[in-house]
Amino acid sequence: MLFSKPNKSSLPDVSKFWSTGAIAGLAGGAAEILWIAIYANLSGGEASAVARGVTQTVFPQLITSGATVPLGIAIHLGLAIVLGIAIFVLVRSILPPTLPPAVEPVVVVGLLVGVWTLNFFIILPALNPAFVTLVPYTTSLISKVLFGAAAALVFKFLDSTSHADGKNRKEIKHV
Repeated sequence: MLFSKPNKSSLPDVSKFWSTGAIAGLAGGAAEILWIAIYANLSGGEASAVARGVTQTVFPQLITSGATVPLGIAIHLGLAIVLGIAIFVLVRSILPPTLPPAVEPVVVVGLLVGVWTLNFFIILPALNPAFVTLVPYTTSLISKVLFGAAAALVFKFLDSTSHADGKNRKEIKHV
């Protein structure tokens, strides 16, 4: 029939699709926070300076606020969720499900290195040049690689639980 409802079994599980990206983004953002905290502790730096820098970049008018550090962490995690969803959508849109399993993590990390390059050489120097000097480039690059590794692990873990539910990667891909 022309106006019949679509068969629910033929539709992708959109909520799982978005939640996978969001969870991957949170895991990646948390990995970056942990890495920067470890780096700051080992180097005698101040991890809170990075959080303040995030706030200053996004909301420069709030830099004198007493909540600059927690706000920077919240902004970072919010952006990480958006990035996690975007990476999941992109990867699942461009990679055929028939590729070997090791390809997806490499592509995810590669895309995040691309994001880092765009951020640290184009966007951040234009918005807040001081931010790119808060930690060495290698430290911030490692941070983004860790984001990619954490996100790829989430994709893999949630895929394996989807297989247990009778769903496969191909069904999730077509949203």
